[in-house]
Amino acid sequence: MANEAGTRGRADVASALRFATELCAWVATPWALASWSVVAAVASAVLLIGLPTVFATPGDKNHVIVPVPGAVTVGLVLLQLVAAVAASWAVWPAGAAAAVTALAVACLWTERPRRRRLLRAAH
Repeated sequence: MANEAGTRGRADVASALRFATELCAWVATPWALASWSVVAAVASAVLLIGLPTVFATPGDKNHVIVPVPGAVTVGLVLLQLVAAVAASWAVWPAGAAAAVTALAVACLWTERPRRRRLLRAAH
């Protein structure tokens, strides 16, 4: 029972860190692209939010629209992390970008159990 609560607590922390990093990607990426192309900025937000909403691994979410193997879900998370870090360094002050980078690293660390589980999930 105590181990289950500990595992759930770590999963909650991992989910919170993942969401915070995704939020950074959703804000920083369009911001970084806006000076180049407003269409690209809007498309980046639609893709970064829409892809993980539509494509998910069964068992990882309560509601799956289009089922995909776990590796796809892992790839989508990595896309969010890379977008958050790269875009934050492109448009935000160094302190904020460093904080986003630390957040992404913490997310990678805490997501290890989920990533292992997802990579075992075929479909």
